[in-house]
Amino acid sequence: MTPPRKNRISRLKSACGALATVLVLSGCQTFGPTLTSRGSLLEPEEYSQLVPGTSTRADAIDLMGSPTTKGAFDDNTWIYISMTTHLVPMDFPGVSKQDLVVLRFNNTGTLESMRTLNIKDARHVAMINEITPTPGTKINALQQILGNVGRYNPMQNMMGSGAAGGQGGMFNNSSGPGHFGSGNSL
Repeated sequence: MTPPRKNRISRLKSACGALATVLVLSGCQTFGPTLTSRGSLLEPEEYSQLVPGTSTRADAIDLMGSPTTKGAFDDNTWIYISMTTHLVPMDFPGVSKQDLVVLRFNNTGTLESMRTLNIKDARHVAMINEITPTPGTKINALQQILGNVGRYNPMQNMMGSGAAGGQGGMFNNSSGPGHFGSGNSL
């Protein structure tokens, strides 16, 4: 009778192992990177309808919507940006896919040129761990002493914060003439 019992136990172990494998694999999918779309949704069917020389700004807005950004020094350059990112632990988000469509219009609003770029055309810029110098922030002890000359006023606490007596000072008499108060009428 021992062989059938071993057979059941081995089938139970196989079933538990298969169930554990399925749970682990489904957990990997659940905790995997979540893709996030950012920017304009760029479809080649839409921007391929724009024809340089005949299409206008209104046509571009009808087909693709308003641009993500415009040129820094030229309002006739419209840029549509589409990006798909995923989170990277302890780092900046990773870029899975990136597409750009750059439209250049002339002064009359007619499309002159259209250029498409993707992540292969990107230029990666490395960060620099240096400090930008800012002149005028380091002062020596003599400059600190001379800088405070004339700032101390022992009567400041007694007179309040205003130039003519302020609020609640010892010399605050706002009811009589000549004291900058509301009772200054003849």
